Amino acid sequence: MKPDAVKNKNSRTFGQRLARDWNLNKWKYIMILPVLVYLAFFCYKPMYGLVIAFKDYKLTRGIEGSAWSEPWYKWFESFVTDPYFPRILKNTFTISALTILFGFPAPIILALLINEVRNKTFKKSVQTITYMPYFISMVVMCGILNVFCKQEGLFAQLVGFFGGTGQNYLASPKYFRAIYVLSEIWQKIGWDSIIYLAALAGIDQEQYEAAKVDGANRFQQMLHITLPGLMPTIMILFILRMGNILNVGYEKVLLLYNPSTYEVADVISTYTYRLSFPASGTPMYSKSTAIGLFNTLVNVVFLLITNAISRKSTESSLF
Repeated sequence: MKPDAVKNKNSRTFGQRLARDWNLNKWKYIMILPVLVYLAFFCYKPMYGLVIAFKDYKLTRGIEGSAWSEPWYKWFESFVTDPYFPRILKNTFTISALTILFGFPAPIILALLINEVRNKTFKKSVQTITYMPYFISMVVMCGILNVFCKQEGLFAQLVGFFGGTGQNYLASPKYFRAIYVLSEIWQKIGWDSIIYLAALAGIDQEQYEAAKVDGANRFQQMLHITLPGLMPTIMILFILRMGNILNVGYEKVLLLYNPSTYEVADVISTYTYRLSFPASGTPMYSKSTAIGLFNTLVNVVFLLITNAISRKSTESSLF
């Protein structure tokens, strides 16, 4: 670009540059407008409700009419000093860690195995079978688990067939986490593998041909070509997963747990739900909002830390 053109471009005011950009990309802005409106009204506007965390919120008075809490951190302090705080924090981190440890690698392994299959019919059949559980609604899936885990359910019958003694597994604290994690893997492994299969399709096939010429076997090709080619995708998804480390699905826990498993199953989201919709007593909206804000802040911290580590170690990051 010529110096005079650069000078003229820099001398334009913001309004002039905006008008020029509008003339050049008018239809692009019009196409994106509905999305911006949706985000403004349904994503950003509701964030104003976070003010409740710093107020003694009364439903009859509304947000504006409710008094500010004294001190301002009253509800955060109430949560941290709550006798249930250590238990629910431990349960949330434990269930989330187990889900990441066993659930995150599962679709990667499945994608690698499917990628190695050469029989197209068998390959498509496996993909279809593993995708199907994802489309079962959470309520139906939890209903199936409740039936299978009963005293006379399928799992108890299988254990009895092999000489063991069946029991109601969802009523036993030592089995709850295993049932939660394994069912989570079963339901999502096929669907989550789609993005890895798409990433595998983008790897340059000439690399495999060159590796064959050099005498590399299938395992060596996977180790030195496939996995490095998948690494950017793996790291981005891992960063996103770590950004939701405290967001253990409350719907599933709520549908599966019971008073006998509260000790190992009660998590932040279910505790917040019970505060907002108690069986008896007054809903504690301010405290539940404070807990939600605490939950979000912790997730953001984990996201930033994981993103920084990934950027330095693998050069793959969200920002």
